[in-house]
This record gives sequence, C-alpha cells and structure tokens, in this order.
Amino acid sequence: MAEPKDNDFLDDIDAAEADEYADDMAEIDDEALELDQLRAERDQLKDRFMRALADAENARKRSDKDRREAENYGGSKLARDMLPVYDNMKRALETTNEDQREVAGPLLEGIELTMRELLSVFKKHGIDMIAPEVGDKFDPQHHQAMFEAPVPGTKAGEIIQVAAEGFMLHDRLLRPAQVGVSSMPAS
Repeated sequence: MAEPKDNDFLDDIDAAEADEYADDMAEIDDEALELDQLRAERDQLKDRFMRALADAENARKRSDKDRREAENYGGSKLARDMLPVYDNMKRALETTNEDQREVAGPLLEGIELTMRELLSVFKKHGIDMIAPEVGDKFDPQHHQAMFEAPVPGTKAGEIIQVAAEGFMLHDRLLRPAQVGVSSMPAS
C-alpha cells in the first residue's frame, strides 16, 4: 500500500477543522453565557414584578380598609358634637311638669318629635345608644363613673344613677354613659 505523498494537506484540513471547531465552541460558550445572563435578568425582572404585584395588592387592601373606616367613622366628630343637642332636648323634656305641658303642649311635642328624629338619624348612621339601668353592673368599657356613693341595699359596682346615656359608633365608643356607682362595702 502506498502512502499519500502529501500529509501536509491532511494536517492542514485537521488544523482547519480544529480551528472551526474551536470557533464553534467559543460561539456556543458565548451563547451559553448570554443565555445565562438573560435567564438571570428574567429572574430578576420576575422577582421585581412579583414584589410590585404584592405591593399593589397591599395598597389596594389598605385603601379598601381606609375607605371603610372613613365611611363608618368619618362623621364621628359631627356625631360627638350632636350629642349635647340630644342631652339638652332630653333635659328640657324631663324638667317639664303638668302645668307646663298644658300651656306649651305643642312645643314640647315638637321637641319630642325632634328628639326621636335625631335618634332615628343616629341609628341610620350606626350610632347606638348605651342606656344602662339602675342596678346594672358597672362596665368600664361603656360607662364612666361620675361619682361613687355608699347606698344601702346595693352591691359595690352597681349603677345607682344614670346622668347621661352613652353612644357607640358601630363598634367604637363615641361617649361612655355617665353613671353614679355604689361603693357599698360588702358586709
């Protein structure tokens, strides 16, 4: 068998193929590196997107809560300012006697109707009256002790007098009921 005369030609082909192969490998390495960079950028953008989405959802929930609170409690200052109007009308009705009722009957009836309408408006807007009775147990969450006095026949902590009704705005105390409380020591 005869050997090819020109081995240099084969060496040149092998070197060319090796160079081409090396170039292809370098190109693949560059593409892989670029692909890895793109994946990292994608993951970073996805993370930022998810955080922004969570922030937006939290902001929506906060604004819904703020809106509900504004609806429910936004008028609390006005309501608190209206309570003395109720108190004054109630006092005016409580201080009248029969002679005054005969003389100023229609006027007093107008005051009663106005007071009922005020209570109706309160109810419509979520304002409920706290009306403790004499003998009820004092509750510091809803009552304000205006005085304490030892009253025979009562237990310590019982309400002995109601000076003014309290009011709740939904689940918040607008004004505690003002009461007198027994301080009778246990015997």
